[in-house]
Amino acid sequence: MLHNPGVTETLAQLVVGTRWDDLPAPVSHQAKRSAMNFFAVALTGCRSAPVEIALQTLAPFSGGKQSTIIGRRERIDALNAAFLNAAGANVLDFCDTHVPTAIHPTAPVAPALLALAELKPVSGRDFLLALVLGHEIECRIGLAMSPGHYNKGWHITSTCGVFGAAAASGKLLGLDAVQMVWALGAAAAQSAGLCECLGTAAKSASVGNAARNGLWSSLLAAKNFDGPPEPLTGAQGYYNAMTEPPQLSVLTDGLGETWEIMATAYKPYPCGFVIHPVLDCVLDWRREYPAAVVEKVVVTGNPLLAARTDRPNISTGRESQVSTQHAVAAALVTGQAGVAQFTDACVNDPAVLALRGKVGVVRDGRYATTAAEVAIATADGVIHKLSQPAARGSEANPMSDKDIEAKLRVAAADAIPGNDISSLIDAIWTLDRSRDISKLAALTVPHA
Repeated sequence: MLHNPGVTETLAQLVVGTRWDDLPAPVSHQAKRSAMNFFAVALTGCRSAPVEIALQTLAPFSGGKQSTIIGRRERIDALNAAFLNAAGANVLDFCDTHVPTAIHPTAPVAPALLALAELKPVSGRDFLLALVLGHEIECRIGLAMSPGHYNKGWHITSTCGVFGAAAASGKLLGLDAVQMVWALGAAAAQSAGLCECLGTAAKSASVGNAARNGLWSSLLAAKNFDGPPEPLTGAQGYYNAMTEPPQLSVLTDGLGETWEIMATAYKPYPCGFVIHPVLDCVLDWRREYPAAVVEKVVVTGNPLLAARTDRPNISTGRESQVSTQHAVAAALVTGQAGVAQFTDACVNDPAVLALRGKVGVVRDGRYATTAAEVAIATADGVIHKLSQPAARGSEANPMSDKDIEAKLRVAAADAIPGNDISSLIDAIWTLDRSRDISKLAALTVPHA
């Protein structure tokens, strides 16, 4: 069995030892972009049915009102606020994506940090640094076992996100290297999440738990709640338990020199990121041929596209977020791919339902997860061949700062229409000059 002492300690030392001045300017700016996108997706999901149910279930057991629930007037204890804000950010599959692993890295990490910021003084620089380090730890742990871990059915955002939340929270709490290893050990003991839950509320439970349990792990470690010295690569540690032999070099090569947050993609559409290059093709084509009658659509993409989203027979809006057939049909019928296109109403639209049955998915390992080809056969006998080598929002075809701002403005206009969202946008872009971010999340609370 694998046993490599000192691996977790190396990661812990990175978190403990890295300072603000160690971050290159593009990295700290990317952290601001991730924070901006986080608030957009958290506002989009803050009143979804899973969040409503979770809040109703948790509130009777919460003894405190310490922390903000983004986009809502209710307050709750810090651990459950982390849970709810993470679940809300991920529930509509609109959050950011670490393309090499398919981890959605900010959803588990930012809620833990925002909850802590309402318990103790946290500067904007400390928040951004912790966010970057949380990304680094969860994504490197995921990279070392990708793609096997995700392909086996583990929901990698949840299983690795708990490490990111623990590392980031531990950074804000000032853990030393030994305590940080303990925090990562407690996180390893609580790592869980299944892809079988995609398209259901249960997926949000594991993402929420990643934030909550990561925060709790660091709080325990701060009080010397100890753990194993090598939770990741010990003889009976995380990687052995996952039966996924890790690429150990990925955990440490370039550590502190390259930053995984730079491989973040931001979503223009609220659905699985592997569907995005397909939607790019379909939406561009529909704008050019608005009256064409579609007879058949064949989508060709990375095997992960089919593994996760070849779902022609769906019945709910949540299932539609991971259905290529639905995304294509809805985009062709409506000419759009926004939140409204991934609802129960759109799923049950007769025109969308009829077109879903005409969409097929082909696996081809030559395509990256951000690339796809689409062939659309129309009633006039023409086959339109389309391709997208790099999905909009991906690292090679990124959303601009203004695009992410616009995403937040749209979300806020729907969730908190009475608020001046410009104050939140300004606060995010100037986080590195803020001495106290305790009121940052409160800028999303709806006015009375």
